[in-house]
Amino acid sequence: MLDELTPTQPELALDAEQGVTALELFFDLVFVFAITQVAGFLYHHPTWLGLIEALAILMALWFGWTGYAWLGNTAGTDEGAIRVVMLGAMGPLLIASLAVPHAFGEDALVFGVAFFFVRAMHITAYAVLARDDPALRGVVLRLARTILPAAGLLVLAGALSGTARALCWVAALAIDYGGLLLGGTENWRVKPAHFAERHRLIIIIALGESIVALGAGAGHLDAGVVTGALLGIAVAAALWWTYFDVVAAVAERKLRQADSIARARMARDSFSYLHLPMVAGIVIFAFGVKTTLAHVHAHLDTLPAAALAGGVALYLLALSAFKRRNIGSFNQPRLVAAAALAILAPAATEMPALIALALVAAVACGLIAYETWRYAEARERIRHGG
Repeated sequence: MLDELTPTQPELALDAEQGVTALELFFDLVFVFAITQVAGFLYHHPTWLGLIEALAILMALWFGWTGYAWLGNTAGTDEGAIRVVMLGAMGPLLIASLAVPHAFGEDALVFGVAFFFVRAMHITAYAVLARDDPALRGVVLRLARTILPAAGLLVLAGALSGTARALCWVAALAIDYGGLLLGGTENWRVKPAHFAERHRLIIIIALGESIVALGAGAGHLDAGVVTGALLGIAVAAALWWTYFDVVAAVAERKLRQADSIARARMARDSFSYLHLPMVAGIVIFAFGVKTTLAHVHAHLDTLPAAALAGGVALYLLALSAFKRRNIGSFNQPRLVAAAALAILAPAATEMPALIALALVAAVACGLIAYETWRYAEARERIRHGG
């Protein structure tokens, strides 16, 4: 529960760490576009297969982004070769993003080749950074053993079709995600403030996509669309609250307090892995709310209805798992809210879309109201050091 988040030991002195650089923010603008493209892919392929393909694309892009988050964290600078590499990588990342709408179709090879360059440039930059550091060179070598074969499989997927293409995608994601887990975190280095801030900003970027979806889904501003837009922004605000009220601060605090070995594992598990389902939940909700605003008076089909409630449920589940990894216990109110949303998802097809969105907003905002009341004292201690 939330009161378990209260620190049990004195704050450690703040390290002298760099903040997120202007170059990293500039780089993330391309990733903003990539997230928008994934949500658009799902909107134009509103099938269960389309959902699976959209999540596969997001998983690939996410690990591409996390690689550069770790690179910037390790380098601690945006000067010299790091600047050249990050600016250079924005080109192929943009091309890969442009190819997202047809990443499993006519632009599959373009996506694969462009994404291979994104990953190869990341490894090259890491190798340059590690040229005088044997321990870091070992880290780069372990990363290259899985990153490059996984990216190569996506190139191969682009040259194939049908089942063979799908199998290449499955193998690529398994190698990429499994390799990071099995390779261990020996000699990994984490600067907590920068690393936590970079991931806070990416959650803001993803939430921005839900706002864009509200605008894109809104047509003629009648009473239904206005009401739907207000309900949508209420859900987005609730998602923001659940992460930024106390979770973000406590996550950085725990990362800072851990020793170097535990810190690297926590950074990998809590940020590189568990932030993915948070982002995925937001993207799925964005698809659902965009469809809702386009059809406020109609009944939603099965997938948009599932996305509207299920996206928020996935986000809350990921946040609860995030707490479990960092603190040692799940967040029970958020699990209850996620279960309520899961029950709502199939029922949402039997009611007007606007009513379904209103119920999702009621669950999300009700959760915030309950936690604010139930954990008022703990929130005060965490947020203001009372």
